Amino acid sequence: MLRIIDRTLESAEENLTFDDRLLDAGQETLRFWESPVPFVVLGRSGNAEEQVNIPACRAAGVPILRRSSGGGAVLQGPGCLNYALILSLDLRPELTSIPDSYRILLSRVADALRIPGLEVRGSDILLEGRKISGNAQRRTRGWVLHHGTILHGLCIDAIERCLLEPARRPAHRGGRTHRQFVTSLRITGTEIKARMLTGVPRLTVPSSNRACGVPASGSPENLGPTW
Repeated sequence: MLRIIDRTLESAEENLTFDDRLLDAGQETLRFWESPVPFVVLGRSGNAEEQVNIPACRAAGVPILRRSSGGGAVLQGPGCLNYALILSLDLRPELTSIPDSYRILLSRVADALRIPGLEVRGSDILLEGRKISGNAQRRTRGWVLHHGTILHGLCIDAIERCLLEPARRPAHRGGRTHRQFVTSLRITGTEIKARMLTGVPRLTVPSSNRACGVPASGSPENLGPTW
């Protein structure tokens, strides 16, 4: 059973840690959250000096944190919807291959969004050649934590101020700057969540969820049917 949690906690640190708690809980889960304040999050092995404009972040009071999954630095904040998928590799052996897992999961997300011009390229979803979603993963024995972002209005000026232009770029980006490469969907975060939930067969939203999503007993509850 796939558990659905739509919950943003108070601090950036709590939101990042919560995804790891869900992974440790060992139940298939889809979680949505969106930070009300900006912060930069590095991938597991990311180098802040190479990826982040540290003086600009300090001057603006933008925290620089780290997540447990891979990938590059990302600016979080209003207009950047996050989703986390915790999935069993025993139940879904087709996700064992990392490239296959990105192709399968991102194709499903793109199909659910039902927006013409979306395409999957590696770990990104593009809209008419420009990035609207970046994704990364963390894997443990038998499980995958898939992190994704979907942009629907994140300030491009803030991205340019806080993030350096990457030294390593996928072929589908080429030499484009953040402003040239990144764009947003013209629908709300609420609509994105609704489409992801109704566009995937047999996936429904629960009528309620707990404050931290994991029961006090540590035994997760079933909040939705299987994806």
